[in-house]
Amino acid sequence: MATRLHVTQRYSGVAIAFHWTIALLVIVNLIVGIGHDAIPALRAWMPGHKAIGITVFALTALRVTWRVMHRPPPLPAFTPAWERGIAHATHWALYALLLVMPLSGWAMVSGPEGRRPLTWFGLADLPYLPVSGATAGAGHEAHELLGWLMLALVVLHIAAALRHHLILRDSVLLRMLPRGMR
Repeated sequence: MATRLHVTQRYSGVAIAFHWTIALLVIVNLIVGIGHDAIPALRAWMPGHKAIGITVFALTALRVTWRVMHRPPPLPAFTPAWERGIAHATHWALYALLLVMPLSGWAMVSGPEGRRPLTWFGLADLPYLPVSGATAGAGHEAHELLGWLMLALVVLHIAAALRHHLILRDSVLLRMLPRGMR
């Protein structure tokens, strides 16, 4: 079994809270976003999908700010250079998608033709972005394509974490688990 970690090898509590909160919200939004055409019952969740997307955008902006100001724990010394490169590229691609996906969805619903309601969980109306119909259409296409890319990266990220924990039996996954789950 993987070894216990020294406190300095762990992510901070703030980083862990951001990670798991955003992860849960992204998984819910992937299910609703990808599944709403195939499963009609999910269409009723679309207002929540939009609100979750805006929440993910805001939390990710805060998370990236935190990440820039607080260095994460290093990967284990035995991690090959190619694996480090893939890990870093995947993490920064996920951060980029967590910002671009909500913006593309926001642009999509902001087009002048056929605007859709945009509220934050019914508590506050959100402003529409000043975009043209063509930009809204491009936002729609990008949002759909980026959704599939996000799904692929999320699956890759989960597979890599499980590989570290179950096959390599190192501490990479443990350092991101909340304290009560180790």
